[in-house]
Amino acid sequence: MNLSHRFASPMLKTARLKVSSRDGIRSSAVDMPPCSGSVRRAAVVFLFAITITCFLVYRSADSLNTVSGSSSSILTRILPSYDSFKSLEIEEPKLEDVLRRAATRDGTVILTTLNEAWAAPGSVLDLFFESFEIGEGTSVLLNHLVIIALDAKAYSRCREVHEHCFSLETEGVDFSGEAYFMTRSYLKMMWRRIDFLRSVLELGYNFVFTDADVMWFRNPFPRFYRYADFQIACDHYLGRSTDLENRPNGGFSFVRSNNRTILFYKFWYASRIKYPGYHDQDVLNFIKTEPFISHIGLSIRFLNTAYFGGLCEPSKDLNLVRTMHANCCFGMDSKLHDLGIMLQDWRDFMSLPLHLKQSSGFSWKVPQNCSLDSLRRYDSADEEGSEPPGGESEE
Repeated sequence: MNLSHRFASPMLKTARLKVSSRDGIRSSAVDMPPCSGSVRRAAVVFLFAITITCFLVYRSADSLNTVSGSSSSILTRILPSYDSFKSLEIEEPKLEDVLRRAATRDGTVILTTLNEAWAAPGSVLDLFFESFEIGEGTSVLLNHLVIIALDAKAYSRCREVHEHCFSLETEGVDFSGEAYFMTRSYLKMMWRRIDFLRSVLELGYNFVFTDADVMWFRNPFPRFYRYADFQIACDHYLGRSTDLENRPNGGFSFVRSNNRTILFYKFWYASRIKYPGYHDQDVLNFIKTEPFISHIGLSIRFLNTAYFGGLCEPSKDLNLVRTMHANCCFGMDSKLHDLGIMLQDWRDFMSLPLHLKQSSGFSWKVPQNCSLDSLRRYDSADEEGSEPPGGESEE
């Protein structure tokens, strides 16, 4: 019995296709339903709709290109979210977003600035990270570190090795090379840093600023003064944290965000005009006794080199040291050499049994290639030629 006849609709007729064989195979029939008139009409309507849609898209695209001249305007018109999606791919994160992600619960971040020379593999950045990894209780602090990249290659390198990065390129200035002490690039870089730190305070964040050649061996926060507005490490410490005759070093500081510190950083930055040719650290020495500082009520404390040492004045007791700075050092090669020895000194000390740590009188083997005398050689630097203090302003 042919099932096609049994279930066929009255509207459908069956076409039969007969296939014959010369070799005795019997002919067979295959039932094939033909297209009805209604199906053909539906197909025509569908094709007509597709044609009209394409025509309208073409006219819309032509009109949009005439107005904006942009090929992406077609997608913008059809997909309104296209531009915002595209911007998410190419726009770098805003400073406030980076700070918020890195901040501690009380709104404190750790900041360092890097250019290509210091960020390159095998350079200062690698040693900086290493100190956090081998220090006591310091590795977790990397979660709160924001690296401020001063050029594109430093930013790219940061993105490879760290979570919190911010690009701070300055139009018309190339900060990528090694900035020799007191050259024009060095001065511009130092003052750009002061202006940037002011903007961080204005966003409401406290910060620890650290040069990348400061090695972090222990958590410094327990040794900061609780109520001071501005705390800074020293090249030479005279014994009292409130003594304005202490010689500060701008490579390490802890600053709380409030109206006093914001005014202070604005005053500090503006003072570069009064003292042209000097870097930020020298200008700080000039202005720390200014009446304006006492007028705004800024509380300044200088950090003891017993805890926050450097090659200018090394910490004598490794049981106390928190950070060590490769200051008083000229040239990348000398700095990398002495930093490497400093890290090995720390490893050797940490490998000692507790009783030997407390009684052995273990001391640093640095400085070696770095020294105060090396700083006098900056006059011979031929990168751009240095500007002597009192020279013409960079503005």
